[in-house]
Amino acid sequence: MVLKRIRRIKVIYPQLDINLSTIKNNTEVIVNMCRKHDIKISGVIKGFNGLPKVAEKILEGGAMNLASSRIDQLQKMKGKNIKTETLLLRIPMMSEIEDLVKYCDISLNSNKETLEKINEMAKKPNKTHRVILMRDLGDLREGVFKRDEFIELCRYTEDLENIYLEGIGTNLSCYGSIAPTRENMIELSETAEKVEKEIGRKLDIISGGGTTTLPLVYRGEIPEKINHLRVGEGIINAMDLPKYWDTDIEGLKTDTFICKAQVVESNIKPTHPIGKMCVDAFGNKPVYEDKGNRKRVILALGNQDTGDSKKLEPIDERMKIMGSSSDHTIVDVHDVEREIKVGDVLEFKLFYQAMLFLTGSRYVKINYID
Repeated sequence: MVLKRIRRIKVIYPQLDINLSTIKNNTEVIVNMCRKHDIKISGVIKGFNGLPKVAEKILEGGAMNLASSRIDQLQKMKGKNIKTETLLLRIPMMSEIEDLVKYCDISLNSNKETLEKINEMAKKPNKTHRVILMRDLGDLREGVFKRDEFIELCRYTEDLENIYLEGIGTNLSCYGSIAPTRENMIELSETAEKVEKEIGRKLDIISGGGTTTLPLVYRGEIPEKINHLRVGEGIINAMDLPKYWDTDIEGLKTDTFICKAQVVESNIKPTHPIGKMCVDAFGNKPVYEDKGNRKRVILALGNQDTGDSKKLEPIDERMKIMGSSSDHTIVDVHDVEREIKVGDVLEFKLFYQAMLFLTGSRYVKINYID
């Protein structure tokens, strides 16, 4: 009799379940809502580190193209023969202009020097690179701040031989925490009209920002001139809109990315640290609330994996994230009726930061679910 050797499958944690059909669903919901206002969507893939299987679902859901701040992610899309145009979201570095022209169809720009270099580099392969020029409307990240200077840059760009001025755009609620409003969208629209008058033609794209502009679309407050948004979180997490923007769009699902982490310790302990207080592992001074002795567990998951454990949301609402260090996360489970033991696995939804870190970590096993 021949005995077959049974191969044991090694189970690795933490794990990240990615629900592909849910991501396609969310894309369809956002695309269909925006279509009613003649707005097209670029699907932003940088938040999940450009995973091709996820990017494909965003295209299947109706996004017009794929966008990222990282050229290598857009290059990967081309290498996987994913049929899409690519949009570079971060103003290109001088050192990456050659790759920009090779792998990106469109890019966001705000500097004359960079535009000159792109024009020069595009001449060699006889390409026409398309650009969206960025206007700073108060968030104080990229973009030309003064309207007159911006219009002058648009006029200059229009005359470049190997660059096509595709449109103009703005970025909000990233660095400066400035919300998109009807007022600043009207300012962008009026700027577009002045640019069109100056160059003697219509612009193809007036890009009014990203996920945080969706509430204006949802409430019907977006000006007619805005015809493009760059959406990532609103599709792939859909957690920020109801929590921070009081916008609950029917049909959006939040179980797109589920983190699974294993319990390595389960104990009842005080909730306030004991001894002389200093700083935590990252040089911060957290504030601890004394709630007496409570049941808590430690997970084999830390800020190296998530960026910030507070950007996890327990599936079981009775659980609460207490804090974390590089490789450990402490969760209060005192109000959970079932016993949670060492070896058990807890599940979490993700806010954007946690998704960004988890999808980029080599210590996390990714599972794709259709």
